[in-house]
Amino acid sequence: MRLLAALLAVAVLAPSALALEVAGVQVDGAAELDGKKLVLNGAGLRKKLFFKVYVGALYVEQRSGDPAAILSADAPRLVRLHMLRELDRESILKAFREGIEKNSGAQAAAALAKLAQVEKAIPAELKPGQVVTVAYQPGAGTSLGIQGGTAASVEGKDFADAILRVWLGDEPVDADLKAGMLGR
Repeated sequence: MRLLAALLAVAVLAPSALALEVAGVQVDGAAELDGKKLVLNGAGLRKKLFFKVYVGALYVEQRSGDPAAILSADAPRLVRLHMLRELDRESILKAFREGIEKNSGAQAAAALAKLAQVEKAIPAELKPGQVVTVAYQPGAGTSLGIQGGTAASVEGKDFADAILRVWLGDEPVDADLKAGMLGR
Protein backbone atom coordinates (compact mmCIF):
# COMPACT_ATOMS: atom_id res chain seq x y z
CA MET A 1 0.00 0.00 0.00
CA ARG A 2 2.83 2.41 0.84
CA LEU A 3 4.49 1.55 -2.48
CA LEU A 4 1.29 2.44 -4.34
CA ALA A 5 1.05 5.76 -2.47
CA ALA A 6 4.70 6.52 -3.26
CA LEU A 7 4.20 5.71 -6.95
CA LEU A 8 1.11 7.94 -7.09
CA ALA A 9 3.04 10.77 -5.45
CA VAL A 10 5.83 10.42 -8.01
CA ALA A 11 3.28 10.33 -10.85
CA VAL A 12 1.72 13.57 -9.61
CA LEU A 13 5.07 15.30 -9.11
CA ALA A 14 6.81 13.90 -12.17
CA PRO A 15 5.36 16.25 -14.84
CA SER A 16 6.92 19.28 -13.10
CA ALA A 17 10.38 17.77 -13.41
CA LEU A 18 10.08 16.13 -16.82
CA ALA A 19 11.19 17.72 -20.01
CA LEU A 20 8.96 18.05 -23.04
CA GLU A 21 9.81 17.66 -26.69
CA VAL A 22 8.29 20.16 -29.09
CA ALA A 23 9.23 20.14 -32.79
CA GLY A 24 12.42 18.24 -31.97
CA VAL A 25 13.49 20.67 -29.21
CA GLN A 26 13.99 19.35 -25.68
CA VAL A 27 12.26 21.81 -23.34
CA ASP A 28 13.41 21.63 -19.73
CA GLY A 29 10.73 20.93 -17.14
CA ALA A 30 12.15 23.56 -14.78
CA ALA A 31 14.35 26.64 -14.87
CA GLU A 32 16.08 28.86 -12.36
CA LEU A 33 15.94 32.65 -12.36
CA ASP A 34 18.18 34.48 -9.89
CA GLY A 35 18.04 31.54 -7.48
CA LYS A 36 14.26 31.04 -7.77
CA LYS A 37 13.02 27.72 -9.09
CA LEU A 38 10.44 28.03 -11.85
CA VAL A 39 8.34 25.28 -13.40
CA LEU A 40 7.40 24.81 -17.01
CA ASN A 41 3.91 26.18 -17.51
CA GLY A 42 3.84 25.00 -21.10
CA ALA A 43 5.54 25.13 -24.48
CA GLY A 44 4.48 25.33 -28.08
CA LEU A 45 5.54 25.93 -31.65
CA ARG A 46 5.45 29.32 -33.38
CA LYS A 47 4.62 28.89 -37.03
CA LYS A 48 4.40 31.52 -39.73
CA LEU A 49 2.55 30.21 -42.76
CA PHE A 50 4.01 26.71 -42.99
CA PHE A 51 7.46 27.57 -41.53
CA LYS A 52 8.47 26.46 -38.04
CA VAL A 53 9.97 29.62 -36.50
CA TYR A 54 10.70 28.82 -32.84
CA VAL A 55 9.63 26.79 -29.83
CA GLY A 56 8.44 29.02 -27.00
CA ALA A 57 8.44 27.86 -23.38
CA LEU A 58 6.96 29.71 -20.39
CA TYR A 59 8.29 29.16 -16.86
CA VAL A 60 6.47 30.45 -13.78
CA GLU A 61 6.47 29.86 -10.02
CA GLN A 62 2.95 28.44 -10.07
CA ARG A 63 1.36 26.85 -13.13
CA SER A 64 -1.79 28.38 -14.54
CA GLY A 65 -3.87 28.00 -17.67
CA ASP A 66 -5.28 31.51 -17.17
CA PRO A 67 -3.30 34.20 -19.01
CA ALA A 68 -4.86 36.96 -16.86
CA ALA A 69 -3.66 35.25 -13.68
CA ILE A 70 -0.13 34.86 -15.06
CA LEU A 71 -0.03 38.50 -16.16
CA SER A 72 -1.45 39.87 -12.91
CA ALA A 73 0.98 37.97 -10.67
CA ASP A 74 3.98 40.06 -9.66
CA ALA A 75 6.17 36.97 -9.69
CA PRO A 76 9.26 35.84 -11.57
CA ARG A 77 8.70 34.40 -15.03
CA LEU A 78 10.85 33.36 -17.91
CA VAL A 79 10.20 32.81 -21.60
CA ARG A 80 12.68 30.87 -23.69
CA LEU A 81 12.48 30.98 -27.48
CA HIS A 82 14.44 28.17 -29.15
CA MET A 83 15.07 29.37 -32.70
CA LEU A 84 14.33 26.86 -35.47
CA ARG A 85 15.13 29.07 -38.45
CA GLU A 86 17.28 32.05 -39.24
CA LEU A 87 15.64 35.41 -38.56
CA ASP A 88 16.93 38.94 -38.88
CA ARG A 89 16.62 41.56 -36.13
CA GLU A 90 13.95 43.56 -37.95
CA SER A 91 11.66 40.51 -38.30
CA ILE A 92 11.86 39.82 -34.57
CA LEU A 93 11.31 43.48 -33.68
CA LYS A 94 8.42 43.76 -36.10
CA ALA A 95 6.71 40.78 -34.45
CA PHE A 96 7.25 42.29 -30.98
CA ARG A 97 5.94 45.69 -32.13
CA GLU A 98 2.84 44.22 -33.78
CA GLY A 99 2.12 42.01 -30.77
CA ILE A 100 2.46 44.94 -28.37
CA GLU A 101 0.25 47.18 -30.53
CA LYS A 102 -2.46 44.51 -30.83
CA ASN A 103 -2.49 43.52 -27.16
CA SER A 104 -1.45 46.46 -24.99
CA GLY A 105 -4.06 49.12 -25.79
CA ALA A 106 -3.29 52.48 -24.20
CA GLN A 107 0.00 51.17 -22.76
CA ALA A 108 1.37 50.26 -26.21
CA ALA A 109 3.22 53.55 -26.82
CA ALA A 110 5.09 53.34 -23.51
CA ALA A 111 5.94 49.66 -24.08
CA LEU A 112 7.22 50.37 -27.59
CA ALA A 113 9.51 53.09 -26.21
CA LYS A 114 10.90 50.56 -23.72
CA LEU A 115 11.32 47.99 -26.50
CA ALA A 116 13.74 50.44 -28.12
CA GLN A 117 15.91 50.12 -24.98
CA VAL A 118 16.46 46.39 -25.54
CA GLU A 119 16.75 46.37 -29.35
CA LYS A 120 20.55 46.48 -29.13
CA ALA A 121 20.55 43.06 -27.42
CA ILE A 122 19.12 41.41 -30.52
CA PRO A 123 21.85 40.49 -33.01
CA ALA A 124 21.55 41.28 -36.72
CA GLU A 125 20.70 37.61 -37.32
CA LEU A 126 19.42 34.87 -35.07
CA LYS A 127 20.49 31.39 -36.05
CA PRO A 128 18.74 28.05 -35.62
CA GLY A 129 19.65 26.61 -32.23
CA GLN A 130 20.07 29.99 -30.52
CA VAL A 131 17.92 30.69 -27.48
CA VAL A 132 16.31 34.06 -26.74
CA THR A 133 15.33 34.63 -23.10
CA VAL A 134 12.88 37.17 -21.75
CA ALA A 135 12.97 37.16 -17.95
CA TYR A 136 10.95 39.21 -15.47
CA GLN A 137 12.04 39.61 -11.87
CA PRO A 138 9.90 41.72 -9.50
CA GLY A 139 11.73 44.86 -8.46
CA ALA A 140 14.39 44.38 -11.14
CA GLY A 141 12.32 44.46 -14.34
CA THR A 142 12.73 42.61 -17.61
CA SER A 143 15.90 41.37 -19.22
CA LEU A 144 16.16 40.21 -22.79
CA GLY A 145 19.16 38.09 -23.72
CA ILE A 146 20.39 36.04 -26.63
CA GLN A 147 22.50 32.92 -26.21
CA GLY A 148 26.00 33.82 -27.33
CA GLY A 149 25.18 37.52 -27.33
CA THR A 150 24.45 40.43 -25.06
CA ALA A 151 21.57 41.24 -22.73
CA ALA A 152 19.62 44.40 -21.98
CA SER A 153 17.22 45.31 -19.18
CA VAL A 154 14.16 47.49 -18.73
CA GLU A 155 12.64 48.52 -15.41
CA GLY A 156 9.02 47.95 -14.52
CA LYS A 157 6.43 45.21 -14.72
CA ASP A 158 4.47 47.05 -17.42
CA PHE A 159 7.04 46.18 -20.08
CA ALA A 160 7.20 42.54 -18.94
CA ASP A 161 3.42 42.32 -19.25
CA ALA A 162 3.42 43.95 -22.71
CA ILE A 163 6.00 41.45 -23.99
CA LEU A 164 4.18 38.45 -22.46
CA ARG A 165 0.90 39.60 -24.05
CA VAL A 166 2.60 39.16 -27.45
CA TRP A 167 2.18 35.42 -26.78
CA LEU A 168 -0.67 35.31 -24.24
CA GLY A 169 -2.81 38.32 -25.20
CA ASP A 170 -6.24 38.36 -26.82
CA GLU A 171 -4.57 38.58 -30.25
CA PRO A 172 -1.45 36.46 -29.77
CA VAL A 173 1.22 36.12 -32.41
CA ASP A 174 0.20 32.44 -32.72
CA ALA A 175 -2.92 30.92 -31.12
CA ASP A 176 -1.43 27.40 -31.02
CA LEU A 177 1.71 28.72 -29.33
CA LYS A 178 -0.47 30.51 -26.75
CA ALA A 179 -2.33 27.27 -26.03
CA GLY A 180 0.96 25.41 -25.68
CA MET A 181 2.46 28.01 -23.31
CA LEU A 182 -0.69 27.76 -21.21
CA GLY A 183 -0.20 23.99 -20.94
CA ARG A 184 -3.15 23.03 -23.13
